[in-house]
Amino acid sequence: MRSPIALITGVMGQDGLYMTEFLLSKGYEVIGAVRDIQKARLLLPEDLQCIDLVEWNMLDQDTIDNIILNKKPDEIYNYAAYSTGLGMYDSPIDLSDVNGLGVVRILEAMRKKNSPTRFCQASSREVFGEPVESPQNEYTKVNPRSPYGAAKLYADSMIKIYRKQYGMFACSAILFNHESPRRGESFVTRKITRTVAKIKLGLAKELHLGSLDAKRDWGFAGDYIKAMWCMLQQEKGDDYVLATGEAHTVREFCQVAFARLGLDYREYVREDSFAIRPNEQVPLVGDFSKAKNELGWNPKIGFEELVGMMVDADMHCLNKSNR
Repeated sequence: MRSPIALITGVMGQDGLYMTEFLLSKGYEVIGAVRDIQKARLLLPEDLQCIDLVEWNMLDQDTIDNIILNKKPDEIYNYAAYSTGLGMYDSPIDLSDVNGLGVVRILEAMRKKNSPTRFCQASSREVFGEPVESPQNEYTKVNPRSPYGAAKLYADSMIKIYRKQYGMFACSAILFNHESPRRGESFVTRKITRTVAKIKLGLAKELHLGSLDAKRDWGFAGDYIKAMWCMLQQEKGDDYVLATGEAHTVREFCQVAFARLGLDYREYVREDSFAIRPNEQVPLVGDFSKAKNELGWNPKIGFEELVGMMVDADMHCLNKSNR
């Protein structure tokens, strides 16, 4: 009996790396889809060098068709996307093409291949935009407020259409904020933990942020990818909200991060008025009851443990680079 084959797009990102590690531990053959094979091979962790890398372009239908036809993956996890952080309003045409139409290109390749490949899309809580209720679940009214959220919603809608029209196994994981030591430094969580470590080591003096009262539902990325795998092991494809069900402020994140290194955040954190956006009227927090009941999934890593993990990793990295 052959090993199952999984294709992961965006394999070099936070979620892609965690999913690769997880699937390899389960005996999968992993194909990593990247824009530049040579560059990716240099950056890939040593214990993941065993995976097959293929050159991938979310804008090229022929390339996507050929890879899916020739590699014959049993499962596809799509993490390739213009990221959030500061980029939700940048390059709306390119963003829509990659995050929206790029997903349809994968679905089309699967449809033409006419095989039982299962597909999971990394969607986003940004599809809710400014929600009218809290917590948000799979039935909450969607109202995206950015090109990023609109593109993700388009992809989610097309997944529903392909699932119903063609009987395909395709689903969307509606991901709330999920963090880790692998999070990009443009995201506020990693900006905080990286700067805390720098301050402790005498490499920085202050941390400038927007509103400290903004609330987010923060979970551990390593937990969320396990839920996405569970989604593809079900009898039929469906969509699930993945979240912790808890909202914490940026202030709380700072407090825990600085305390991890014996510091008081109030001595170092500065709110920049020009960077402050109006806080949401309704808290952005997810209800993962459906995932809990149908997938048997619960987030394992709590808020304080997550923050501590990220601070420790940045301290280790900076100490290592300064030797």
